[in-house]
Amino acid sequence: MTAEHTRLIAALRELRTGAGLSLAALAERTAYSKSSWERYLNGKSLPPRQAVRELCRLANEPDGRLLALWEIAESHWSGRAAARPAAPDTDESSRPDPQEAPPPTRPWRRRLGGSRLLVVLASAYTVIVGGVAALLFLLLPDSKAQEDEPRPASVPFSLAPQCHGAACEGRDPMRLICGVDPDTLASYRTATGAHVELRHSKKCGASWARAWGTEIGDRLDVTAGGPAYGVRVRNKDDAATFAYTAMAEVRPGSTVRACFRPASADGERECFEARVGGAATTTRPPSPSVASGARE
Repeated sequence: MTAEHTRLIAALRELRTGAGLSLAALAERTAYSKSSWERYLNGKSLPPRQAVRELCRLANEPDGRLLALWEIAESHWSGRAAARPAAPDTDESSRPDPQEAPPPTRPWRRRLGGSRLLVVLASAYTVIVGGVAALLFLLLPDSKAQEDEPRPASVPFSLAPQCHGAACEGRDPMRLICGVDPDTLASYRTATGAHVELRHSKKCGASWARAWGTEIGDRLDVTAGGPAYGVRVRNKDDAATFAYTAMAEVRPGSTVRACFRPASADGERECFEARVGGAATTTRPPSPSVASGARE
C-alpha cells in the first residue's frame, strides 16, 4: 500500500469514527456491501470515488479534501503517477560551474585596458551567474517532492486536533479532528425516540452534543455556561445520519447542558446535564408525574 493510499485510508477511518457509522450502517445506506467497506477501510482495495463521496455525505462532511486525497492515491494505485514526464532536473550537480564560464571578450571591453579590469569583470559575471542559478534552484519545483506532496488544492492531512479550548468555541468538531475517540459524558432518549449524547474531547478541551433517530425540524442545542450552539435537522439526509452542534469550551468540572426540541408543535423541550470528569450517565424521558425534572 502506497503512502498516498495510507493517507486516504486514515482519513476515511477518521471520518467514519467521527460520524459513528458501523460497517453495517454504511452497507445499508450506500450501494456498497459490508465486505466491500471492510476492504476499503482496511486498505485491501482502493475504494471507488463514489464510495468516498457517499461516506462524506453520510458524515455531513464536505468531500473536497477526501476526493483530492483519493485522486492522488488513485494515480499511484493505477500507475499513472509513475508515467508522468519528469520535470527538468534542478540538481546543483547538473548546472554548469559559474567559475568555468568564460569572461566576456567583446572588443569594447579589451579597449578599456588592463588585466585588472578583466579580473573585476570576471568576478562580477560570476556573482551574477551564481545569483541567477541560486534563484532558479529556489523557484523551480523538484519533481520527486511534487509527487510526494498532496496537491495544492487539498488540505494537509493530520490526525491531530486542530484547536484547543477557546480556539474550539463555536467550531465544527469533525472538521477540526476533535471527533476522533471522544468521551460520552451522558446519553438521553427523548420522548420521540431520538438519541442524544453529550460528547467531550480531552485533547480539544471542548464538548458538543449529537443526536440520531431524529425527524426533520428537530433542534438540538448545547451550552457550557457560555453561548449556546444549536443545529436543526433540515432534510431527510440530516435525519438519516448524526446531527451535531458546534463545540463549547470546557474544563474539568464544567457542567455541559444539552436541550432537544422536537419538530412537533405540541412537543416539549427536553434538557439534561453532565459534568466533565464525572461518570457517564444514561437517562430516559421522565414520567408525566416528574415532568418538571429533565423536561422544560
